[in-house]
Amino acid sequence: MSFWMQHLPVLPVLIPLLSGALMLLTRDSQRTLRLALAVLSLSLLAFSALALIRATQGIGGSVWPQDIGVYRLGNWPAPFGIVLVADRLSALMLGLTAVLGSCTWVYATARWDRVGSHFHPLFQLQLMGLNGAFLAGDLFNLFVFFEILLTASYGLMLHGSGKYRVGAGLHYIGINLIASFLLLIAIALIYRLTGTLNLADISVRAQALGGADRQLFDSAAAILGIAFLIKAAAWPLNFWLPNTYSQACAPVAALFALMTKVGIYALLRIGSLLVPAGAPAAFGGAWMFPAGIATLVFGALGMLANSEPRRIAAYAIITSSGTLFAALGMPGVTLTGPALYYLLSSVLGLGALFLLLELTERSQSFGANILAITQEAFEADAPDEASLSEQVVGTPLPATMAFLGLSFFACSLLVIGLPPLSGFVAKFSLLSAALRTAEFGAPTLNVWLLVTAMLGSGFACLMALGRCGVRLFWVPDDLHVPTLKLSEVAPILFLLGACAALTIEAGPVMNYLESTAQYLDQPGLYVQNVLDSARYAGARP
Repeated sequence: MSFWMQHLPVLPVLIPLLSGALMLLTRDSQRTLRLALAVLSLSLLAFSALALIRATQGIGGSVWPQDIGVYRLGNWPAPFGIVLVADRLSALMLGLTAVLGSCTWVYATARWDRVGSHFHPLFQLQLMGLNGAFLAGDLFNLFVFFEILLTASYGLMLHGSGKYRVGAGLHYIGINLIASFLLLIAIALIYRLTGTLNLADISVRAQALGGADRQLFDSAAAILGIAFLIKAAAWPLNFWLPNTYSQACAPVAALFALMTKVGIYALLRIGSLLVPAGAPAAFGGAWMFPAGIATLVFGALGMLANSEPRRIAAYAIITSSGTLFAALGMPGVTLTGPALYYLLSSVLGLGALFLLLELTERSQSFGANILAITQEAFEADAPDEASLSEQVVGTPLPATMAFLGLSFFACSLLVIGLPPLSGFVAKFSLLSAALRTAEFGAPTLNVWLLVTAMLGSGFACLMALGRCGVRLFWVPDDLHVPTLKLSEVAPILFLLGACAALTIEAGPVMNYLESTAQYLDQPGLYVQNVLDSARYAGARP
């Protein structure tokens, strides 16, 4: 095994850590240096994520046993040492993080990185926490990376200041501190019962628990599940999300579209490993399916009840979480592949929508005034006409509004699930897979509840976003054409282009995701590769 492949699993954590640390050594006035470090970091992250996706598929030859990379920090064998595990699921999430993170960062460089302090270091630490959570092979380091990404998100949430943003940020901080406290309690109980925090080892030792110990283990798993359900915005634990996401600045809100999916990832990962021991209720259909249906209904009603565009987008994130919960809560893995496809499409589409809504607000007199006040309050450099002429996409002509309108239409199609973009492919795949599960013994009532809830939520999205589009582009008398920079337009086009690529390459992508689902249905592969220490090279030669 080459040196590069040996250390590849740790790079998505190490790169943003070093980049963020170097940025902290620079002054705010050294913006060019910070931008250069960020470009280098994001480029390396994208390259390492692509390499991990290829390695976990065995493209170019198998470099790891069963295409699962296990990195042992300090060369300590599992379950005693810290391990990072790169498999199909974690590589997929790393790739999604790299794409969304790069696009939101490029958008932020237009102006938002200058309306507060330490935006770039916080952004790198956020990426480090996200990547670490997807790679963590034990519960405690999963908690550590959760805390890193949450701590960075607190600073990013408050970036730009303002009374409403600070109020929403403090609420967000309080809720997540409670969730973290529950997470610690659950981890302590599980360690007391199993004597380990390694996920693979917990999967083995939980099978030997019985009697009162098993009941206490299930209780600890329930507390753990509640903590993840809070972070994944499941009803009734998601009342914090609409206000938080609607008040965050546009690039931060777009990046936050991925945050709820970290909680869903944790539930999927831990739940798949606990299947041999009998998955506790919190990690199986007993909790996830009803929580998903309730979350879907809540998100759909929230979209209908609101007229403010950003709050509609925030409720759309809740709706996407509900769809994933309900799909993953169905028995078997028939819906897992389509659910992962839906996860990709919804994160990219909602990220583009949050970025786009900030641009459309500038076409309203209210949005233009808010932008001017923000620039004045934080002494952000307003771009002069000479510099804008080199970077502007369109001029004060209808072409700019056409771009905004068509992009909003594309984002709406993705969220609603209408053809021809990937949102339709995702929902159609979910619905057809749900109907197939009835043939394999899934409760008929659950199947039709899922189908009805998905179709109903799609209709609610259609009404809410259609009404929103009319108010943004049709009705206003004070509509004026905003001036857009290339760094603001390009990320939106790239995210929509990625959704178009998902549509065009739906067959190969779905095959990859179906194989990922089949891999998750065989937790023994993960357990064997993590615990078989004789077959792995660690961090030291």
